[in-house]
Amino acid sequence: MKRFFDILMGALALIILSPLLLIISLAVLFTDGAPVIFKQARVGKNDSLFYIYKFRTMKTGTRNVAKKDLDEYKSCITPVGRILRKTSLDELPQLLNIIKGEMSFVGPRPLIPEEAHIRELRREYGVYSVLPGVTGWAQVKGRDNFSDEEKAGYDREYVERQSLAFDIKIVFMTVGVVLTHKNMSPHDDV
Repeated sequence: MKRFFDILMGALALIILSPLLLIISLAVLFTDGAPVIFKQARVGKNDSLFYIYKFRTMKTGTRNVAKKDLDEYKSCITPVGRILRKTSLDELPQLLNIIKGEMSFVGPRPLIPEEAHIRELRREYGVYSVLPGVTGWAQVKGRDNFSDEEKAGYDREYVERQSLAFDIKIVFMTVGVVLTHKNMSPHDDV
């Protein structure tokens, strides 16, 4: 049922949002050049790697580390990237990941492979038994403002509680977080 919902809603969202996707693509291209889409290896279901798609918000050549570990964050983000990250519009290309079956709308956010400590915690907690999500329980509870242990704990809680009703609750909470900027990382408010 969840996979059917993801495909249906993902395809509808791509169609409805195609004008916005085009406008964002042109804004990125004309203000900072190509590439428009940022592709990065992430850890998915069954602890396997896949490529996540996002609108590029950082200057080309930026180090591939978790955002919290990028001390020079403010000097690496592009002007359009600031807006895209603040509004979470940089995440829209992940609709392709959803349609491809690599992600779901809701699930634990996929890590970069270099995040070894939290990756090990997620293995221990069985988090890799589900698809990663565009949004998740840890993101609406505090996003990047948690320790690895706390974030992995919320991810485990999601796996244990997952249901259509819980997913819908997280989607509505995500809208609230995005609109109010609640629980945003200090890096997101540049």
